Amino acid sequence: MPLDPQTAPLLAALQAMPPMEDMTLQELRNVYPPPPADREPVGQVQELLVPSAEEPIPARLYRPQAMECTGLTVFFHGGGFVIGSIESHDAACRRLCNLTGAAVLSVEYRLAPEHPFPAAPDDALQAVRWAAQQAPAWGLSPARLVLAGDSAGGALAAVTALRLRDEGGPRVAGQVLVYPMADYHTPPTPSYLAYESGYFLTRAAMVRFWREYLPRAEDGLHPHASPLRATDLSGLPPALVLTAEFDPLRDEGERYAHRLLDAGVPVTLRRQTGLIHGFFRMFAVSDKARDAVEYTAQWIRQAMA
Repeated sequence: MPLDPQTAPLLAALQAMPPMEDMTLQELRNVYPPPPADREPVGQVQELLVPSAEEPIPARLYRPQAMECTGLTVFFHGGGFVIGSIESHDAACRRLCNLTGAAVLSVEYRLAPEHPFPAAPDDALQAVRWAAQQAPAWGLSPARLVLAGDSAGGALAAVTALRLRDEGGPRVAGQVLVYPMADYHTPPTPSYLAYESGYFLTRAAMVRFWREYLPRAEDGLHPHASPLRATDLSGLPPALVLTAEFDPLRDEGERYAHRLLDAGVPVTLRRQTGLIHGFFRMFAVSDKARDAVEYTAQWIRQAMA
């Protein structure tokens, strides 16, 4: 399929920036796209701190304008474990909140290289367990908990589902993995080679992100860093896996979906044709991206039901 024509101008603007692999860490964080000035209204936004043995974890709880479900989506932002924040994914969380008619908790886990692996997955696990404990006080049902995230956040959703299965719960109703970082960058998949440059996220940028995230390269073999390396995927919650056609991470996300299927996990896999990495935040400019977000919300509603 050709590149989505509505995405092409945005890609051209992104490609005009210095490559992510060449920027300093501060430059990279400064240019990561901020939320739009006009934020989609939701019913309520509450800033929270998740208690943690290390340091409190910032989180933002969104309630929809029309509360139609007592479920809760816990969302982990993308950014290669190095960039991104609650703010960078504020628009996506607001959209999910209103479309699902349910609450969304966005988690600001610690970033590398200041806080390397396993800080991020440890924060994600702590945040989900705390959210499940707090849900009744918020008028929400811990039985209708869904994990979601894009890119690095998709990896955190997958890893947290694995750890909840192995480390005493709680059970969750579903996991949404949007173009997840499911595996270490080496050996490269065919999509890593086919789309190593020219589509915003580059192979070189991924190598940089993994290098800054992992204390040692061999940590990339750990299933809490690369969920595709887990030996047993049985007993995990139903999954929605979205990939982008023009994305180095496409193949690893699809391989993870197929491994879940082979393990008996109900899986919906959708390759979003014509789109690039990051499309989940591009719904304001691309009809295809907007359709993907709307489909995700529909899937979450069904999982919560």
